[in-house]
Amino acid sequence: MKSRAEAAVRKPAVPTAVPTAAPTAAALPGGTPPTGVDAELLIAASVLLADAALTAKQAGAELSGALGSWRFGVEAFRRPAWALGAAVSCARALTGPAGLSFGANGGIPGELARIAGNLTRRRPAAVAMAVDSFAMRIEAAAVTHPNLDSPQARRLTDAMVAGDRLEALRALRALVERLGVTRALTTVSPVIMELCALAGMLDENPVNDSFSWVTLAGGVPTTDPFLGLPSSVLKWLNPGPGRAERTDPDPILAKVLTTSRNDIVSYVNDIGALGNHGLVLLRRVACTDGAERHVLLLPGTSFGLLSNSTPQDLVGAFDGLLRTDTTYTRAARKLLLRAGVPAGSELMLVGHSLGGMTAMNLAADPEVAAEYRITHVIAVGSPIDSKRPADHTTRVISLVNEHDVIPGLDGRGPASPHDVPDTWTELAWLDETYDYPLSHAPQAYSDALRGETAHHRERVNELITAYDGDIVGNQPYMLRDK
Repeated sequence: MKSRAEAAVRKPAVPTAVPTAAPTAAALPGGTPPTGVDAELLIAASVLLADAALTAKQAGAELSGALGSWRFGVEAFRRPAWALGAAVSCARALTGPAGLSFGANGGIPGELARIAGNLTRRRPAAVAMAVDSFAMRIEAAAVTHPNLDSPQARRLTDAMVAGDRLEALRALRALVERLGVTRALTTVSPVIMELCALAGMLDENPVNDSFSWVTLAGGVPTTDPFLGLPSSVLKWLNPGPGRAERTDPDPILAKVLTTSRNDIVSYVNDIGALGNHGLVLLRRVACTDGAERHVLLLPGTSFGLLSNSTPQDLVGAFDGLLRTDTTYTRAARKLLLRAGVPAGSELMLVGHSLGGMTAMNLAADPEVAAEYRITHVIAVGSPIDSKRPADHTTRVISLVNEHDVIPGLDGRGPASPHDVPDTWTELAWLDETYDYPLSHAPQAYSDALRGETAHHRERVNELITAYDGDIVGNQPYMLRDK
């Protein structure tokens, strides 16, 4: 399977002229990319730089650890002249411009030195290489997202790469004044994780660097990029045990459900009709092969309040991104028990945004995977790439509009070099729905799958034919935090 950037370059959903000549020196970090930039080559180079940066960081940690170890202290007592020479050599390697350029980290002495370097705005060799790696990702993203190469966006990304926060704020203000908040956000959304990583790596705050290094390595950060707060904080902000109550559909939802069938567009439309105020839907299907299967539809986040009485709030969204045991998953587990879904039943989970994350979190729960046979997880516009189902036979299908900000919050944006497992089916496209949050709406995904990306619709429907049959039950449930 190709990465999103490779897919976008090779098979764009809308006509895009993408030359493939090799980049010139002007395409190096901080420069303006010439026509003919090879995105795949830039991504490959960014991987090499990222590996070098992580290796240099590890070398700094090992040197710092060696200097502060008790063994070195013992040797210094026995052979003081040797120890002095070794300490001087290590210090030169850690601080000299021909070495790691103030690359100490790890252990109490190393961390104190690193904090001092942050506060004095030193840029170690590892950080310099990491910054160049992120810059190359940004250059690669501009190939398939040409708005990133506009003068206003280029001013912002160049300022972030340079670590000039004042100029970055000015550039961001100018971008918002020209485009408005939503279009400005959409313009930078393909590289939002890279920009956040640059902000965390190049500021004076010594406790938020973890976000940047984890993003560079292709993981999902467990801290925020600005203050460095750990994800465990969310556990205390989202502590509800979860509750599920049967409810009746309103007239609009009831009308939509009369046309429901085993089709990805139909599922997305049903999720849109459920809204994002706590409703989910459990469907029972008498399949054509004689088996009875279930489908659980999970909508996404309500952006009205930071926190509300349902699991579908902003706090729940961040919790679902970083953890698997959330209020939403706990409420969904109780729903399955309350509905009396028989043990061993085959179950397909379909979710949009936070709902897609919750679907993956449920599939990742060994207890849920042991109780039910989760055959499919379909995530629509969801940042799920760091999550894995407990049952390796679960078919994971991810649908991504690359103008959508949300799917890239797992650290794997359009220019990320990291790929999903080969057993997954990821279908990504660029469509006419540009502005966020419109590009994230269920209707935008439904329209795309009925239009120019209808071949993706056909592909998904081929993968879920086991659920063809007659719908014999549509039961909405209201989920509450407690």
